[in-house]
Amino acid sequence: MAKITLKGNEIHTIGDLPKNGSKAVAFTLVKKDLSEVGLDQYPGKKKLLNIFPSIDTGTCALALKSFFGKLATMDDVQLLNISKDTPFAFSRFTAENKMENAETLSAFRSSFASDYQLEIADGPLKGLCSRAVIVLDKDNTVIYSEQVSEITAEPNYEAALQALRA
Repeated sequence: MAKITLKGNEIHTIGDLPKNGSKAVAFTLVKKDLSEVGLDQYPGKKKLLNIFPSIDTGTCALALKSFFGKLATMDDVQLLNISKDTPFAFSRFTAENKMENAETLSAFRSSFASDYQLEIADGPLKGLCSRAVIVLDKDNTVIYSEQVSEITAEPNYEAALQALRA
């Protein structure tokens, strides 16, 4: 169980993120058009899983925009933005921000948050995904993971990018 904070108040996740060197757990998530997509549908690319509680918060929106901009020129990387938001919320956000090609994936009917041990276990955001970044190599092996300790804080962008460049 990871200890994190929400505005300085301690809360917990149900476990700990996958360790570096472990194989990523297969998942099925929902795209903006309500179709389902799995991890296996992104072959031959490194993947950055930008995971967060809700696109309708400032930090979550900022992290999506930041990673989207920073990875725009990295053709060998697939950015996957994941939360339990509905696909409709993602469609609205990406349209409003002129980011229609951002890959946003909903875990609202998936075991993703529990499979990756990042579901918030208590507090006002109980049941949502915590803020985390997981980087996978082309073979879906975890090469970097960060459980952001304060939900309102941004992830360490540079550390994630360094993992992608390695």
